[in-house]
Amino acid sequence: MFKPLPMLRIDLSLLKDDAPQAALLLANFGSFAPEITEIIPDQLPEMPGENYRQAYNENKSRLDKILDHFEIAVPEVISEPMQPVSLEQLNELGAWLKQVWQQASNNQERMRKLREDRQHAGQLLRALDQFMDLNVDLTRLQKKSALLDVRVGTLPLANIQRFEEALGLAGYVAIRFFSSAELIHLIIAGATGQSGEIERVLQAAGWRSTDIPAEFHGRPDEVRQELGERMASLDEEYSEADKQRRAQAALPDFHARLIDAAHTMARAAPYAELATLMRGRGELITVSGWVPGNELSHLEQMLQQSLGDHFVLRAREPHDDERLLVPSLISHQRWLRPFSSLVLNYGVPRYGEVDPTILFAISFVLMFGMMFGDLGQGAVIALAGLLLRKRVGHYTSLVVMIGISSSLFGLLYGSVFGYEHLVPALWMPPLSDPMLMLGVALGWGVGFILLSTLLTIHNRLADGRMRDALLDSHGAAGLLLYLGLLAGAWRLGTTGQLGIAIPLLVCAALAAIFSHAWRRNSSSALGERVLIVLVEGFEAIMAYISNTLSFLRLAAFSLNHVALAIAIFTVGNMLHSTGYWLTVVLGNIFMLVLEGAIVAIQALRLEYYEGFSRFFGGDGKPFRPLTLSGKRKLALQH
Repeated sequence: MFKPLPMLRIDLSLLKDDAPQAALLLANFGSFAPEITEIIPDQLPEMPGENYRQAYNENKSRLDKILDHFEIAVPEVISEPMQPVSLEQLNELGAWLKQVWQQASNNQERMRKLREDRQHAGQLLRALDQFMDLNVDLTRLQKKSALLDVRVGTLPLANIQRFEEALGLAGYVAIRFFSSAELIHLIIAGATGQSGEIERVLQAAGWRSTDIPAEFHGRPDEVRQELGERMASLDEEYSEADKQRRAQAALPDFHARLIDAAHTMARAAPYAELATLMRGRGELITVSGWVPGNELSHLEQMLQQSLGDHFVLRAREPHDDERLLVPSLISHQRWLRPFSSLVLNYGVPRYGEVDPTILFAISFVLMFGMMFGDLGQGAVIALAGLLLRKRVGHYTSLVVMIGISSSLFGLLYGSVFGYEHLVPALWMPPLSDPMLMLGVALGWGVGFILLSTLLTIHNRLADGRMRDALLDSHGAAGLLLYLGLLAGAWRLGTTGQLGIAIPLLVCAALAAIFSHAWRRNSSSALGERVLIVLVEGFEAIMAYISNTLSFLRLAAFSLNHVALAIAIFTVGNMLHSTGYWLTVVLGNIFMLVLEGAIVAIQALRLEYYEGFSRFFGGDGKPFRPLTLSGKRKLALQH
């Protein structure tokens, strides 16, 4: 519960002919994460599944494109999951898929071309809009004349008057045919011999030439009619091609054969994936991987039933030097899935490291409730989680639990939708004694950091890092330093004196931290080494102090929650009855949505940066079992 499941490294040796059956069995087993074999490649130089893998990849690529083209969804349930697929079957299926794809690709290319032509015709139709006021054959504007210089373009509206005057001096005329807010569209014409002079005028006025598409033949209304007919024809052709595609996909035999092909590929996927990891010589092959310790007997039983005595299975415990290579399989109840997801967002626990999911769930829910304590608002959150469970998904339990926590703290505070006189407080309203709230928040922070430090020590001992566990600033020496600082602050606050024992404890802890830092930076120059040691010691002290003070936000947000409610009621009391209730309702909605989100983020921040960053490496290797789909995913057992 508090650690990833114990794992065993296995080596499975079997006959080459049994490899597809064994791969399918391991995928159906669902708890085998394949790894590269430890056997020396010279002893097993062959990769017997390479041809199988290549055939699978080619078939899978074609099948995916065919299913996408015909919009056929494959059911998740795989028929006959224990039936292996031979290389001959793959090749036979590949020949059929190749024929189908040749036909489908032709249809797909035709539909793509029709879509592009339809899009191009639409663009032409939009470009034609600017020429609709012209009653002239557009073909003439496209041709170059030896005697007449005709140009079509745009000009900034502000320059039109001076431009027309300059055109007149150059012997050109201008015809306006379309205007917008900033530009005016013109046709200018003049003698070809004056084209050199007119170029300077055009450049000074900000002229931009407009190209008339070569497809525009005739007057604009004629072109529009032609384009409309063309688009209608393209739509009809596309509809016919799509109808043929859908008709083929609906054929019972064709549809059933594609589904069967998808199931065949799913059964072939495990062996294709193991092909890169299997090694062999002659008729013998070996595959290695990791399985949970409690599943080994089940795996042996399945192999025995399927392969008889034609296999050898060897298992061993992980070595100390390969702890980072062992995958972590997380096992939790279903209600912990959302909390486990948030933990995995930070990182995967190393093998042997404490899995913080349960501690995270408890502390996150309690911190949210303390910062957002209200009986009514908490009930709304819990009810919303239940009513919207289909949309919320596996986060339903998280939403319900933080809602319940908020309601319980609301009973302690005596708050119902911001009202503090409807139910008696089982403890006290936060604003009645802010200093006590701050003290409780500090106490929570101290306990949280102490537990995090203890977990850090445990994890480092589990990793075999004895010196770090004892002498590091986050290890036992750091724990003694923190306890000394806490004791010193308590003595100063109560008696005004430190005594002798507490300074000695702090100095001893700092000396251990300094010596560890000095040893760790032995390769640095003397001056640099001294500076690093002093900085690390200072950082250790400041980190413990700042991290503890970070938990004051628990009290700050609980006080802020009450203050925000008071502000809402203050505004409401300034209005009449309708305005009052409208303000109260909208104010509570505002608190639920905005403040609730901020509080959740703050609680998550405290978990990540004040907790996980101390003890949780998060660089573990996820357990990705072999599956029938051929796509291994992070496994979470429930």
